Amino acid sequence: MALITLIAKPLATAGYEFYYMGPAEECEDCKFKKVCFNLEEGAKYRVTALRSQSHECHECDTDTVAVVEVEKLPTVASVGKKQAMEGSKITYKSVDCDNIGCPNYQICHPTGKAQGSKYTVQKVNGDLDCPLGNELVCVDLF
Repeated sequence: MALITLIAKPLATAGYEFYYMGPAEECEDCKFKKVCFNLEEGAKYRVTALRSQSHECHECDTDTVAVVEVEKLPTVASVGKKQAMEGSKITYKSVDCDNIGCPNYQICHPTGKAQGSKYTVQKVNGDLDCPLGNELVCVDLF
């Protein structure tokens, strides 16, 4: 079954990817909030198809939102070597590092993944070279 949501009309193109960062406070009384708020907070999605419907939205910059079908995508992240087993459920903890110049920084601090939350390791992508000497592996989290 297709996962349906609403996004700003200019962004409604097949292949567009986005992170759902949660509901906007201003939308609390909207009649379409069940469609907008049905995604997992912090998860990444890709628009797979456009529906013919659109609706007015007074909170959206474009004043119009489109109905789209989306699929949830895995998030690339780093985990300790002991956690890197395909299919395992882990409690996520990002690397304690503030070196934003590191080539692995985005992988070690992935958008939308919360400390202490549970995720599934969908795929192991390989070892990471950590300048701090941490034994890290790049994985796809779901």
